[in-house]
Amino acid sequence: MHNIQDLKIWHRAIDLCTLIYKISAEFPSDERFGLISQIRRSCVSVASNIAEGAGRNTNGEFIQFLGIANGSAYELQTQVIIAQKLGLFSTDSVLVLDKIDEIQKMCYKLQQSLKK
Repeated sequence: MHNIQDLKIWHRAIDLCTLIYKISAEFPSDERFGLISQIRRSCVSVASNIAEGAGRNTNGEFIQFLGIANGSAYELQTQVIIAQKLGLFSTDSVLVLDKIDEIQKMCYKLQQSLKK
């Protein structure tokens, strides 16, 4: 098991999720059951799967959950791009996309380090 408090990737995922919640709160209310719901579930999934994997018994299990977290990060990236194209972002979406990209890279690197 790994202590999530020691994992930079987990802290970054929590920060990203907090940012996504703040940004999506500004989306039109008619998106409440559309993009708002999807984008929030995706960002929560990233952080949650990192945490769940860290709490598992083996590195193999952790690697599997990091893969799921990474998939959710790609889903989130897609939803942010859609929201951007729809003009729903008041915040710079490039900043958000950069944060997602950073988490994707960190996921991959952590997976590789756990395989050793």
